[in-house]
Amino acid sequence: MIEITVSLPKENQYFRNVKSDLFEIQLKSLPQVAGVYQYFDKSDRVIYVGKAKNLKKRVSSYFNKVHDNRKTAVLVKNIIRIEHIVVETEMDALLLENNLIKKHQPRYNVLLKDDKTYPWICIKKEPFPRIFYTRRVIKDGSEYFGPYTNMKTVMTLLGLVRTLYPLRSCKFDLSDEKVNAEKYKVCLEYHMGNCLAPCTKQIEAEVYDNNIKAIREIIKGNFKESIQGFKKQMDSFAAEMEFEKAQTIKEKIESLKNYQAKSTIVNSKINNVDVFSIVSDESYGYVNFIQVSHGAIIRSHTLEIKKKLDETDATLLQLGVIEIRQLFFSSAKEIFLSEAVALGDDLKVTVPLMGDKRKLVDLSIRNAKFFRMERFKQMKIVDPERHTSRIMSQMKTDLRLPKEPYHIECFDNSNIQGSNPVAACVVFKNGKPNKKDYRHYNIKTVEGPDDFASMEEVVYRRYKRLLEEEASLPQLIVIDGGKGQLSSAVKSLDLLGLRGKISIVGIAKRLEEIYFPGDSIPLYLDKRSESLKVLQRARDEAHRFGITFHRQKRSKGSLNSKLDQITGIGPATRDKLLIHFKSLKRIREASKDELEKILGKQNGSKIYISLHSKLII
Repeated sequence: MIEITVSLPKENQYFRNVKSDLFEIQLKSLPQVAGVYQYFDKSDRVIYVGKAKNLKKRVSSYFNKVHDNRKTAVLVKNIIRIEHIVVETEMDALLLENNLIKKHQPRYNVLLKDDKTYPWICIKKEPFPRIFYTRRVIKDGSEYFGPYTNMKTVMTLLGLVRTLYPLRSCKFDLSDEKVNAEKYKVCLEYHMGNCLAPCTKQIEAEVYDNNIKAIREIIKGNFKESIQGFKKQMDSFAAEMEFEKAQTIKEKIESLKNYQAKSTIVNSKINNVDVFSIVSDESYGYVNFIQVSHGAIIRSHTLEIKKKLDETDATLLQLGVIEIRQLFFSSAKEIFLSEAVALGDDLKVTVPLMGDKRKLVDLSIRNAKFFRMERFKQMKIVDPERHTSRIMSQMKTDLRLPKEPYHIECFDNSNIQGSNPVAACVVFKNGKPNKKDYRHYNIKTVEGPDDFASMEEVVYRRYKRLLEEEASLPQLIVIDGGKGQLSSAVKSLDLLGLRGKISIVGIAKRLEEIYFPGDSIPLYLDKRSESLKVLQRARDEAHRFGITFHRQKRSKGSLNSKLDQITGIGPATRDKLLIHFKSLKRIREASKDELEKILGKQNGSKIYISLHSKLII
């Protein structure tokens, strides 16, 4: 490995004028080989680490073009010095990049969000070895299996092992010297059948070591040899008429098969394979890892990676594979991936398209998606601001908006055959309903059931008032309806001079099509899209709010008209009765005495007779 350093002058003029002769000479001195490069800022801190098949081409690409990504442009502006390390293979570059990122934690590199202390299963290096779980790996010659991402898996596996092969759990020194000197006596564990008492020579070291070998294979996921060995023992005991012992062995075989059944059996021909996939969003990538041993899945883990410079899925997947394989000390020579990335010549990389191999990749993708969903739920509780920002950023991208829609207003009309036409406006702020800003509208200028004209009126009235009051305007208007309702709303925005200042879309109910002004072809978002869910929630809330108002208006009109038919009831008497009894039904059910008590003997009697006549229904 050869290290070459290229130092650039600390003045930023060289980044403003990339055609500087000195700058060209420095870039031309870079070798066209695989390696890792490091960028330093004016404080001589590493701000970015990258790998390249061709150092000269990769590093030059940062300085010979204008970057659309703002973060990349800021990175380039802050580079004062460059160092690079030449390596022999691209795989060496991947490993070195990973180690340097961990060491320096550069500001502009992705963050590997995985700092847990994972449990391991340890086979202690000692006479008559113990097997236990630990979170500390001590280099004392002991064997460590893992790390495991789920403590439940560790305890289940240890429970199975102790059921099949009774092992000692004490920390006594069982050296030949002390055992021969009869320093120890059998304990309760021996009498309970949990230990074979190697401390008193109740079991030979060779037999105990054979048990340890069998346990080692079980931990690796190979159950075949243990099951075959137990079957031989069972047949032997049965042949000698020792049926109780045979039954005990049979139960052990069933325990092994039961545990094996709980492992996801893939295909016995797929052995010692690592499976990786990636799911990503605007800010994070989620790389899932599934380890397959002897045809069964024995481990799954998902790594969260924070994006810094709009990295591609391939870049994040490549980084994730290296990180996870180092974390779990994987030595598998074959890898299945959801998309092709370069991982060196020593590994067999496959992107399966069908069959059991593809099912494994699909399962890995599913695990990554579930992990992402869980992170979103946790984020919503722990860091609601970040959760909101992520959704707003996603809506901006999905709906092609100029800015994040932190303030959304949604409109819906409501009428039945033209009667009591009303409209509703609901307001969402930060993706949540802001009920104090909800507004009802009675349609004033429209005759009959005309949704288009009603929408035009209510949108005009809403934003004319906001402009007059100099109130804040929304970033997005949502219209419940298709092209017709959207066009009517756009007319009002044109009249108010707001076209172009506020984004507006229409959402139709039938297929959840999203329409844009002037575009006859609707947008269809994924049914699980969070952007679509926000729009649907706003639409449904506007519909609910409008229907409630319309129902109240119809009910009030119906109630008032029936009471107004009663002789002797004017507006004041009607309101007095409604305040006391709350409904026409209760007024009709009231006794003569109750009515006389409220309205007086003459009026109460008169109204009681009128309510119970056939004229009033």
